[in-house]
Amino acid sequence: MECDNNTPPARAVWTVADLLRFSPPCSPPPPPRRPAWSRYRLSESMKGLLVALVGGGVPAGFVAPFTRMANEASGIPSLEILLFRCILHLLFSFYLCCRNASCFAPPEARLRSFLHAFINVISIGCAYSSFMVVPSGNAATVRKGSSTIFSVLLAICIGNTSLTGYDWFGLVGSTLGLIIMVVPDVLNLDKSTQLYDTFGYILACLGGIALALGLVIFRALDFPTKLVTVAFLFGVVGSLLCSPVMFLLQDPVMPVDLLTWIYVGSITILALVSFLCASYAVTKAHPALVCAVLHSEVVVTLAVQYYVLREAVTPFDIMGAGVILGSIAIITAQNISCDTTEEDDGSILHLKGIE
Repeated sequence: MECDNNTPPARAVWTVADLLRFSPPCSPPPPPRRPAWSRYRLSESMKGLLVALVGGGVPAGFVAPFTRMANEASGIPSLEILLFRCILHLLFSFYLCCRNASCFAPPEARLRSFLHAFINVISIGCAYSSFMVVPSGNAATVRKGSSTIFSVLLAICIGNTSLTGYDWFGLVGSTLGLIIMVVPDVLNLDKSTQLYDTFGYILACLGGIALALGLVIFRALDFPTKLVTVAFLFGVVGSLLCSPVMFLLQDPVMPVDLLTWIYVGSITILALVSFLCASYAVTKAHPALVCAVLHSEVVVTLAVQYYVLREAVTPFDIMGAGVILGSIAIITAQNISCDTTEEDDGSILHLKGIE
């Protein structure tokens, strides 16, 4: 029997089993390739250092010159300026009440929180007093230098430094820059005011040591509202200490001119921003690195001192400021991380899908 070539082919018959048969999925499409610049992400340490640089150091650089200008304008003493600042910190109680949080910290962290507040009041009180005794740039320089050195000593004593070679190089460089700025001025002190100036530098040094110790204590605190709580406790402890001490050691002055109130308001707001940013930064980065980055305050203070107060800036000040800026650049560049794990994981998943 011959086959008829004109016979149409038989149609395929699809059964229910064929329709329900499992078909392997197609290989997933390759992930979109990210641009090269997107691989560079800021590490947590870098975020903390940027907050310390922009929000902690730069605003604090205006505090020292404004404190000196407020004193020259109406004779307002340093402890009175600190009292105004502490009163502003008391406003954080409204935030804590809205969050149903304890204004005086949880019981297990209450003692350390009050100790942190007391140390910070001592630090800022010594700093403000030194700003009125010696040039503001020199006082800020000594305060930041002593805070960095003491932070490094604490890091060595505690043992968990977790600092790289670049970090140590930046710390040494920033400290060297401060030494370049301060030593020539200390060696050329006026004989008639040498004792008075020495007392001012001692106050600045004590303020820096207390600052470093306060940052280390804050880093050890661990409860959700610790940043706002320590700010409120600073206001409570500062108000209780400054009120009686101000009448014993200084003569309170009620400013009547608008310019003095502008200075005082600017000091309180800028100092509050610097306080919050520096405290937040130590939760992300090492306290020694935060203190080193806060040296940007010295550079800003010198600029304001030269252009606003018309106080002399020596070549040593310019040289030291350059060394400080270079050291800050080394520290911040060291903490930039390159994130490539996500892209590598996507490539591996794509190869597995093909297989």
